[in-house]
Amino acid sequence: PALALLSALGGAASAEEAARKAAIFPAEVNDPTLAYGRKPLPADQKRLDLVTDVLRKQLAEKGGIESVDLSPQAEEIRKESPLYKCNGCTGPIAKALGAELSVTTFADKGANQLFSLVVTIADAESGKVVRQGQVVIRANTDDDWSHAARWIVKNRLLAEPLPGRS
Repeated sequence: PALALLSALGGAASAEEAARKAAIFPAEVNDPTLAYGRKPLPADQKRLDLVTDVLRKQLAEKGGIESVDLSPQAEEIRKESPLYKCNGCTGPIAKALGAELSVTTFADKGANQLFSLVVTIADAESGKVVRQGQVVIRANTDDDWSHAARWIVKNRLLAEPLPGRS
């Protein structure tokens, strides 16, 4: 009986510590120099993809946040893009994917070597912002963008445990 109780308690602790699921959407750019509908420059898109990958990895390793597969909602994501302007559309998309959090990222381009990177974590059910971080990048290399994403995770997004975690 004691063994059964111990394993039941162990199962409850494991379920409680299970990774939270998040829809980590691809990083986007707000570049006023791009005409409507034009895509970012290949070098900028590469860095946006790099930021998205770094965020997924860092949030998983440091925050216990599991990224869900976005492909079942790819058409809806495409239709609603840019997501940083969609006025709350990410919550329903995240919920449809089985996620409890939505993570959006955008780079606000001020000049060729001046970007503001903003990452927002919101509750998928309520849309309430749980955490948000911003950093200014005054350079334009892959390393600078990766460092900025890691810095936001460490110093803004996960500086304290996310709500619902102890």
